[in-house]
This record gives sequence, structure tokens and C-alpha cells, in this order.
Amino acid sequence: MAHTFYSVRTGKNKNTEGFEFPEFLGLFFRAFQNFREGGYFDEYLGTACVDMGPVPGKVPDVELDILLKVRKNGIWPIASNLPDLGEDDVFDLIEYLYQNVSKPIDGTYHDFAGCGMHWETFNKSEGQAEFAQSMNELLALYKGSFELSPQGEILHKPEKGFEPIFEADVPSNDDNIMSRVSSAVLRYRRHGSTIDDRRQAVRDLADVLEYLRPQVKSVLTKQDEKDLFNLANNFGIRHHNDQQKTGYDAALWLSWMFYYYLSTIHVLLRKLGHDSLNQ
Repeated sequence: MAHTFYSVRTGKNKNTEGFEFPEFLGLFFRAFQNFREGGYFDEYLGTACVDMGPVPGKVPDVELDILLKVRKNGIWPIASNLPDLGEDDVFDLIEYLYQNVSKPIDGTYHDFAGCGMHWETFNKSEGQAEFAQSMNELLALYKGSFELSPQGEILHKPEKGFEPIFEADVPSNDDNIMSRVSSAVLRYRRHGSTIDDRRQAVRDLADVLEYLRPQVKSVLTKQDEKDLFNLANNFGIRHHNDQQKTGYDAALWLSWMFYYYLSTIHVLLRKLGHDSLNQ
């Protein structure tokens, strides 16, 4: 376990809750430079040689590629655009770099004028794993609550205490259930998710419960079953009419409903032995 130093441990450090964005931006750029100098972007984003000049990678025009994929100008090259980058820009760049990183394995050394290694073979999966670990170490220091997923997406971290439910496998072999739950979790946690995205995530989980409803009757009382579906049916989640209760703090209550339904699905599936029923 990493040591927590005195001022952080006692709450006397001004950065106990994490760095503000300007400090995080500086840390991100230093980490990017370390990977760049280590040859981790040579295969895709190219490098430079004292004899040949710029040596393109598999992405011949990085700025154009970012414009087409990320739909943004003015974020590449990173060094010259650093002062103007915002949080969304940095997160876009982290995801883009994750797609274009690979660990250098072997090559030849060019000793003229200290040019350095010309890498020729690379390992993409190892490069992505090392890059993700580095970015997650930085994101853990940021005041915002984010992480880079194994698929290379910036996600909101789970609410404190709910981490295990995201790490646990959905206890079912039913593809309909597994895909719906996975989609809802990703929609809810994705960086930049809107209130409508989160409402849809809750709706997807409610649909899973509806799918399970015939089996749920065997493990819940009639009143418990009614209460379970009352949330989705009468609080503006699945229906839109003048009978719906909508006068609530959506951000707060959608979060509560999401965790409530996700936890309930896990419990019910285990109670029903759903993973064994579908083998």
C-alpha cells in the first residue's frame, strides 16, 4: 500500500482532495513527454531523425486524424496548444493517445549527433497497459473523480463504497441481461454523460428488471415487487405524462436510482441462481 504522507494524512495539505486542473494539466504533459521520448508513440504518431527529419508513423497526419476522429482543432501538437487545453480536451487526448500507443521492443541505435533509437518492433497491448496505468495514477491525483477504463475510455469513478459492484461480473449467462447491464453502466459512467444519458441508463436497468419480473415474483412479496417498479413507472423514467412525479433533483435521484437498481439486479440474479439456470 502506498504511503500517505503527514500533511495529506492530517488534512493540512492544500491538495489533500486532489490537484486542481492546472496542476493536473502540467502532470499530464510531463507524462506524455516521457512516453513520447521513450518511443511509445513512434509507431503510430511518428518521430524525428537528425538525418531524415520528421519520420511519419502509421498516422501520417496526426492533426488531421484528430480533427476527423475527435472533431477538434487546436489540441495538436500538445506542446504548442497546452495553455489553451481544457479538461475535455485533455480527456479526449488521453483516449486518442491510448488508441495510438505501443511499447517499443526492438530497433537499431542511430549514434549520429545523439539521434538515439530507431524502434522497429512494438507491442501495442503492453504499451496500452503501461499508458493506462500511468494515466490512472495521474487521474487519482486529480480533484475530479475519473479513471481510464481497460477499453481506453475516461469514466466517472464509482461512488465511494460502490466500487465492488462495478468490478463484479453480472451473475448471468443471459446475453440480453448482460449486454443491457453493461450498456447501462457504461452510459452512466462515461465522461460527459448528461442527465438524459443517466435517465436512459436507469431506464435500461428497469427494463432488465421487467424482463426478470416473472421470476422475481418467486423471491419478492407483492408489495416489494410493486415498490420496485413504482420508481421507474411513476418518476419520469419510463413514461411521460401528467401523472409523473418530476419535481426532484434529477442529478441526485437518478444517481440513487441507478445504484439501487444495479444492486437489486445483482442480488436478484444471485438469489434466482441465474448464472446456473442459463448454463
